[in-house]
Amino acid sequence: MKSLKINHDFAKNVIAGKAHSTWRINDDKDLHVNDVIHLIDKVDPNKPSSYEPIGRALITSILEKQIGSITKEDMVGDEKFVSTDELLKTFRRYYGPQVDSKTPMKLIRFDFLGLENETTGEGKILEAKMFGDGGSRGNPGPSAYGFVIYDMADKILVEDGGYLGITTNNQAEYQSLKVGLETALKLGITSLHVNMDSLLVINQMKRIYKVKNVDLLPLYNSAVESSKKFKKITFTHVPRERNKKADSLVNQVLDTINDKKVV
Repeated sequence: MKSLKINHDFAKNVIAGKAHSTWRINDDKDLHVNDVIHLIDKVDPNKPSSYEPIGRALITSILEKQIGSITKEDMVGDEKFVSTDELLKTFRRYYGPQVDSKTPMKLIRFDFLGLENETTGEGKILEAKMFGDGGSRGNPGPSAYGFVIYDMADKILVEDGGYLGITTNNQAEYQSLKVGLETALKLGITSLHVNMDSLLVINQMKRIYKVKNVDLLPLYNSAVESSKKFKKITFTHVPRERNKKADSLVNQVLDTINDKKVV
């Protein structure tokens, strides 16, 4: 299942029934009307491990326009702006001066379907597969993580990617594992099959390799602690060809960050 990350205050408004739409800038997610998505609460925007799914939402409409073409009628929704100029100034505060009248935006309207913990026990998925990847352009350099969690019939439950700042490839790989494990636990999954193309991470988690890099040790310890919370967990090394989805999420994040730096 696809996902949208939202800030904590907005998440509270969604749960309270006060928010039903969100503006997105430079958004390349392949979303469509009638898609059911996970809404992810960025409890602490600077700490991906704090992110948690709050529930599912049904997309009811998607408006795509350049900022300069947006009308007052388009702006009717949960985030109200007096004018296009106000909208432009607001997003420049967050994304910088590269945002202009030609910048593409999406207004995504949705119906909130319910809290994550309202899932009935009968329909709850307990066993799943996770594919994770991380990458750094420069090593160290701008880095991102990506992961996908599937049910055992290969239906996507959650897919997500996030920017990590300047790190190494191996740190980014571990972040994908760390955030993926934490997300699986929040979904109530008790049996998880982890698949990654990083032989280092997989063999360290299987205790075949020792962790000699002091920068990796905190991430390794965090992943080990999370893995202990599952009734069953396996770690499997897979070729890159089998990890394309997670890899694409990493590249989407890094491409978006790179685009934002181009003024």
